[in-house]
Amino acid sequence: ATVSEPAQKCCTENIQPFLASILEELMGPVSSGFTEVRSLFDKEVNEIIQDLQKTNDITKLKENVDQLMNLPFNSVKMEPCYLKVNLLQELLQDLKSRFKVYQIDFVIQRTQNFMQELMENAVYTFEQLFSPSRQADSAKVATTIEKVKLRVLK
Repeated sequence: ATVSEPAQKCCTENIQPFLASILEELMGPVSSGFTEVRSLFDKEVNEIIQDLQKTNDITKLKENVDQLMNLPFNSVKMEPCYLKVNLLQELLQDLKSRFKVYQIDFVIQRTQNFMQELMENAVYTFEQLFSPSRQADSAKVATTIEKVKLRVLK
């Protein structure tokens, strides 16, 4: 009871007025990281489509889809996504001094984990939607892949 009123007053005066601007500032790098995940997925699926159109090789298509399923765990390809979020390091340093935010690395790591999870969900959904169509002729498969990609991106 003795702490509640001063704590509430402190939050109301020193933290609450800044929350909207802090959130807006932090969302820039987070949004660009998630946009990068989306772009990477789009690019990888487009490469599968182009390869299929060049080769008409269904065996190669299976290999490419299997590689797509491993995309969330491919640190080299995911690195550009993660780098977008590293900008939080600088933004959170300012918050650290103003608001005593100490878990900067944890915030960045959790955000990167969510990005990886989003990619896992995207490739899993792609595989689930595409799997029944895998046996069609190669002309229809390319169209189906495009439709599935657009559905996943939606």
